[in-house]
Amino acid sequence: MTDRYYLAQINIATLRAPLHDPSMADFVEQIREVNAVADRDPGFVWRLRAEGAEDATNIRAFEDENILLTLTVWKSIEALTDYVYRGVHGAIMRDRRRWFVKTEGAILALWWIPIGQMPTVEEGKARLEHLRQHGSTQYAFSFGKPFPAPDAIEFNTAAYALAE
Repeated sequence: MTDRYYLAQINIATLRAPLHDPSMADFVEQIREVNAVADRDPGFVWRLRAEGAEDATNIRAFEDENILLTLTVWKSIEALTDYVYRGVHGAIMRDRRRWFVKTEGAILALWWIPIGQMPTVEEGKARLEHLRQHGSTQYAFSFGKPFPAPDAIEFNTAAYALAE
């Protein structure tokens, strides 16, 4: 966790069938619980919700109407990693092929935002596209190649300058 930055995250998934299809029932039944677990997590800050809704499942931000998106903010990369790969969300990740089509290219992008600023869908889409085009950079990165928060970079740069 940093004093001045939080971690923003966008991920996308392409549905095998519409959410109202019986084949998606197990997934749909878990959405509320997965979101409740995030809401209670001390490392969680915010998630995108459709107006008047509990989640973002009816937001369609891509030309392909089968693409769902999740846009969240976390206090640290460690908090997000714990949430994604453990517990109820981790179980969904293990079963994801039941509900989602394999997507080519990056499906998740991470970036640092100043505390108090919330990401927009358009910003998230731009970060994801940047990651797909350029790989991990400070602008948009992945779990596999993370970048430190800008204040950590500033601190390390200042410490290096003082050492010279």
